[in-house]
Amino acid sequence: MAHPNLTLRCAHFIGGQYIDAPEAIEVTSPSTGQRVGGIPCADTDTVDAAVSAARRALETSNWGGNSPRERLKALHAWADLIEAEAQTLAQLEAICSTRPAAQVQSGDIPVTAEQIRFFAEFADKEAGKLAPTPDSAFGFIEDAPYGVVGAIAPWNYPISMAGWKLGPALAAGNAVVLKPSEMTPWSTLYLAELSVKAGLPAGLVNIVLGDGPVTGAALVAHPHVAKVSFTGSTRAGGAIMENIARTGIKPMTLELGGKSPMLVFEDADLDLAADALVRGILPNAGQFCVSGSRILVHESIADTLAKRLVERFKAPVPGDMMETTDGFSPIISDRQMQRIDAIVQASRAQGAELLVGGQRFDRQGSYYRPTLLADVNKSNPAVTDEIFGPVATFQTFTDEQEAMQLAAHATYGLAAGLFTRDLSRALRLTRQLETGTVWVNRYGRSRDHILPTGGWKASGLGKDLGREAYLANRRTKSVLIDL
Repeated sequence: MAHPNLTLRCAHFIGGQYIDAPEAIEVTSPSTGQRVGGIPCADTDTVDAAVSAARRALETSNWGGNSPRERLKALHAWADLIEAEAQTLAQLEAICSTRPAAQVQSGDIPVTAEQIRFFAEFADKEAGKLAPTPDSAFGFIEDAPYGVVGAIAPWNYPISMAGWKLGPALAAGNAVVLKPSEMTPWSTLYLAELSVKAGLPAGLVNIVLGDGPVTGAALVAHPHVAKVSFTGSTRAGGAIMENIARTGIKPMTLELGGKSPMLVFEDADLDLAADALVRGILPNAGQFCVSGSRILVHESIADTLAKRLVERFKAPVPGDMMETTDGFSPIISDRQMQRIDAIVQASRAQGAELLVGGQRFDRQGSYYRPTLLADVNKSNPAVTDEIFGPVATFQTFTDEQEAMQLAAHATYGLAAGLFTRDLSRALRLTRQLETGTVWVNRYGRSRDHILPTGGWKASGLGKDLGREAYLANRRTKSVLIDL
């Protein structure tokens, strides 16, 4: 049953208003496994209505062509309202997600508001460029918004990921049709409602609910969606690329899967490293794309560090996401938890040593124990596959060369962590790692939104966050005039 203080709409948000529709998808709580509500599944006609509403909003408001300062002011007002409604947003997210309401309210929502303000500031500061041409000509590079951006956000950090999509696209002068995950829909719906209350033109932010094969595919293929932004699995990203290639070429930003290594050298601060390694895999029960799921340790400190990690992996205690402040998160669904356990057991069958965990918690809900696997090789499933759960592998190396060999992954290149006091080593290895992000003596993003994020290899195309994300939502036109 739904929480008595929350309204869980079975509706889309199109053109500034809720559009009620029949329930097609049941939404459950991973904390309890119980139903909390249902949502519709937008078909091609509904997606078309949302895209049409976005186009009308751009035309009637001249959002992309009016004073950039006005866009900045409107987005700041929206960010202020998001912070003011933090409690409601947090409850709407926690009721069906893996995020504790208290953490969403104190962390995710302020960060999302910061990101929207950050991107808003680009609106009146980024512009085209003059080109160096002969005196007989005048050349310049003009930039402009795409128009309608189609965005698909994942379930693991619903509000934050919606902010990643909406902030830069709107600041750059576009309208957005966003599909949140069908498992975590309601906080994003309310986020869109708040955009209208804050003064953004109705229809600039549209939310269509539904699944990937029907709603997501229709959104990506729509002829009037000029750009696509997606965060999710590499498999789903490949399907989106195929869809775009088949239905009409358009630019895309894809932030996809990862299998990120965390390397600890013999000169590292072991207390700092142990804490960072835990923060790199256990928050949100390991359900985040840059999770440091491969721990690589110099053999001279391996036993000491393994003991510290085992103790830390034993500590988390599960909690209901609507009630706990710091309880360990559930897995998003029982089906996903069964997949995680299947990989763990297959890894053990191939010789992996279980140091801790390896089974679900004995309680209601989809909770899996933090798990550490040792004695794995590069072909072990726990090393090759993105598990997307609280499972890490523990491998040792003897020197930098072996460390780099272990760190390299045939498929992914999203992030990596280095722990060493040797600055020369840190800079040297940072250049060698084939990843889009490297953290040294820490693991995880800061609130410096200027640093872009995105992967190499099959971990993605393009960047989220940073100036790069804003520019990715603008297209350029070269102009040359003979004088």
